[in-house]
Amino acid sequence: MKSPVFSQLRGAVGVLVRGGSIERLINELAGQGIEIWDLQPLPDGSMKMTMHVADFFRLRPLLRRTGCRVRVQHRSGLPFALLRLWGRKWFVFGFALFIAVIFSLSQLVWDIEVNGNVEIPEEDVLKIAREEGLYPFQWIFALPRQDKLSAELNRKLPGTSWVGVSRTGTRVSIQIVEATQPKEKKLMSPRHLISTADAVITYIYAEKGQPEVKKNDRVKKGQILISGFQGGGQVVSKGEVKGNVWHEYRIEVPLVRKQRVYTGEKKEQGYLYFGNTAIQLSGYGRTPFEHYQVMTEFNPLTWRSFKLPIGWMSEKVLETTELEIKLSKDKAIRDGIERAKRDIVAKNGADSVVLSQKILHEKTDNGKVYMKVLFEVEQNIAEELPIVHDQGE
Repeated sequence: MKSPVFSQLRGAVGVLVRGGSIERLINELAGQGIEIWDLQPLPDGSMKMTMHVADFFRLRPLLRRTGCRVRVQHRSGLPFALLRLWGRKWFVFGFALFIAVIFSLSQLVWDIEVNGNVEIPEEDVLKIAREEGLYPFQWIFALPRQDKLSAELNRKLPGTSWVGVSRTGTRVSIQIVEATQPKEKKLMSPRHLISTADAVITYIYAEKGQPEVKKNDRVKKGQILISGFQGGGQVVSKGEVKGNVWHEYRIEVPLVRKQRVYTGEKKEQGYLYFGNTAIQLSGYGRTPFEHYQVMTEFNPLTWRSFKLPIGWMSEKVLETTELEIKLSKDKAIRDGIERAKRDIVAKNGADSVVLSQKILHEKTDNGKVYMKVLFEVEQNIAEELPIVHDQGE
């Protein structure tokens, strides 16, 4: 017979029955409505069985009539667990006190962070927040309503267009949106637009200033493209000039590439954490992997919408290994050229266009491909040069 439902709540005892008429005793138990389970006959004629604690104290008259004797072998269930805990009442009291302290600490504001402020000092924000009742180690239930606190901070902090206050667990975040101030226009001195490199002009547009070159002209680095002298006066040259520029790259690409991957083997470790302290409860022993990566996951206890500073932290130690990926020579050449193209765009602007490339020299040595490549690139070649006035004596 299987264990009855709620037997662990009521408490159960395992007994060994010897002597007398055991079969008659079992019939007597059934007649009295006493539940027994886990019956196990033994070679010496005795029998093991389990019953509820309350029923155990009803056995005396039945044992007298059948001539059987019983001996308790084990006890289980909630009543015995409570009895053992009562024997360790100071431990239970200490654990309850620990939980109470942790819960109390979770009801305090531990950290206040200020985000979004650029011109407004963080000290000023925290000072106004303290005046409104928000400061470290303040009780959470004593805080003003978040909408009211946001409105007061917005009113008392000059230079803000909006202030938001939010709370996650024991951390309060103050988000600042500063009012946009009109930028002061800088006074610009007259200047030329000159070429940044030797190039062939492909496009020129002069918004202000006098164009000094035209499409398809070949120009040198530093040559004036749009002059700041116009109509007998001086202006701040503005415009756009593009040209074809040649860049020479020396490229080195290995034919064997190493890549780290997961093997699928892992080890899990579990910790009970509170605050910044963690106690390991599972996954003891040294890590069996030579190369590995650790992934950590936190599962804090929550109360309503609050995250408490106590919970379960699990670590997954994932074994890794290095794979060697061999590249063909053609693949290595393509990868090296693509890498150089990305570098060209990064250095010369997103509007740069690689028109063509030509491999000037190529060789393979020591597991690497070495190349010298010439790229033709259309890019913006104009930069500003202030006009310097000569000082007379």
